[in-house]
Amino acid sequence: MKISVILAHPRKGSFNHAIAGVITTTLGHLGHEVFFHDLYTEKFNPVLPEEEILEDRIFDPVIQKYCEEISESDGIIIVHPNWWGQPPAILKGWVDRVLRPGVAYKFLEGDGGEGKPHGLLKAGTALVFNTSNTPAGREKKVFEDPLENLWNNCIFGLCGVKNFYRKMYGVIVTSTPEKRKSWLEDVRKTVEKYFT
Repeated sequence: MKISVILAHPRKGSFNHAIAGVITTTLGHLGHEVFFHDLYTEKFNPVLPEEEILEDRIFDPVIQKYCEEISESDGIIIVHPNWWGQPPAILKGWVDRVLRPGVAYKFLEGDGGEGKPHGLLKAGTALVFNTSNTPAGREKKVFEDPLENLWNNCIFGLCGVKNFYRKMYGVIVTSTPEKRKSWLEDVRKTVEKYFT
């Protein structure tokens, strides 16, 4: 299988980087082909230019490569911190520019764009791993878990991905090395569960 792994955290050595490392190693051991992208290291440009808005307009060869890879992928894994109940801006820009009309979804014949999109992604499964400094109970009670809604309902559900799972690890800032080790083991087991 071909699996796209997208990492969005600016600090080298972050726990997000450790999560991505476990993911790529596990996928390699399982024999999968991995398209790995560290958006900050690659200096991904998140700004969607006007000329890219139309479905048939991709002028940037870098964006074209991302689009080809995501179209070929049998699975997608995203790793990012929870910032203000959202992914970092660089990852939101990746969604805007890569999960685009004609690549991730299309509107059906006779629909002028106001209806429900028809998903085009080949990926059967998408996993999202988040880190947070907000306790899980507060995240759900006070904020109603906006990342779950964003990734599951607003993005992958509309792009045709049927199998979705998201896990948030936290509180990061007060976590012990032992706790982080157990979280990384959970990442490994999760990847094995969905991609064996």
